Amino acid sequence: MTFASDNWAGAAPEIIAAIADANEGAVPAYGGDDLTKRVERRFAEIFDCDLSVFFVATGGAANGLALSVMTPPYAMVLCHEESHIQMDECAGPEFFTGGAKLLPIAGAGGKLTVDAISKALSGFPERPPHGAPASVLSLTQGTECGTRYSVDELKSLTKFAHDAGLLVHVDGARFANAVAASGKSPADLSWRSGVDVLCFGGTKNGCIAAEAVVFFDKDKAHDFEMRRKRAGHLLSKMRFIAAQFDAYLTDDLWLRLAGQANQMAAKLSAGLAAIDGVAISYPTEINEVFACFPDGIAEKLRAEGYWLYPWITPGDPANGKMSRMITSFRTTDEEVETYLDLVRRLI
Repeated sequence: MTFASDNWAGAAPEIIAAIADANEGAVPAYGGDDLTKRVERRFAEIFDCDLSVFFVATGGAANGLALSVMTPPYAMVLCHEESHIQMDECAGPEFFTGGAKLLPIAGAGGKLTVDAISKALSGFPERPPHGAPASVLSLTQGTECGTRYSVDELKSLTKFAHDAGLLVHVDGARFANAVAASGKSPADLSWRSGVDVLCFGGTKNGCIAAEAVVFFDKDKAHDFEMRRKRAGHLLSKMRFIAAQFDAYLTDDLWLRLAGQANQMAAKLSAGLAAIDGVAISYPTEINEVFACFPDGIAEKLRAEGYWLYPWITPGDPANGKMSRMITSFRTTDEEVETYLDLVRRLI
């Protein structure tokens, strides 16, 4: 039993079965098979628009490669100071873009605001060829703090970005959780709100290794195909990523899996909030719960085998005393209740 990460949860049975089914026979390699082409068309149906989609194996590659076609190497990518591209990808975006600068910006609950972005940009006046121009605004949906952007917030941010000449990238590693929690359509939370490129994640939500880079304007994809090949992410047996997405997007499996994770996070958050001495740090809007426990309790929980992640970031308001707990599609009511009972006993 662990709340360390949804990455720890393994794969949904439907995903395993789809991979096994795709294993039969011989088909063209490198995405030339019928299954891959069919799933690419399925993405257009899911998002209700004409688009270009490319499959890769990891979220880090998805983000880095997407940004590589959105910015020149001498420009800046604006992002939250706690974002995955800033904190957790080992300078991967800088590597893939050839050196583009990440400009981290603070924001409550993992979210950026127009005012914060405007203030950050005001400190970088145009000074060609000396100053790096801003080129991309990168958002995370749902955020690293377990919150999510509303449609209105997205539209406000993307309008500001586009008016400033910036493209908008979204890290959607937990996009499914945001869609399931919001009740909005995938289109409403992406291109209809002004998003240019979405990295659509499946790995954290029941897939094994399935990430998609979705370009809502095909012209913006220009040389992505070549960059993906050069980066070693054009899988020869692409049908196995396609098979995962085929099952994932069938009968709303992706939303059902995310909905279960979200529901368990809400239960966990409410239960912890009712315990004296436990403080919930951020609103629980997807499948991530952030809390501060009394001194020594988090360590005791880990000693009992209930792993939870110590959360320390530049924007940490708790001075290193915050813990992150993530639920998954496999988390059950019984597991949450057992965990809450243990917390009560320890406190």
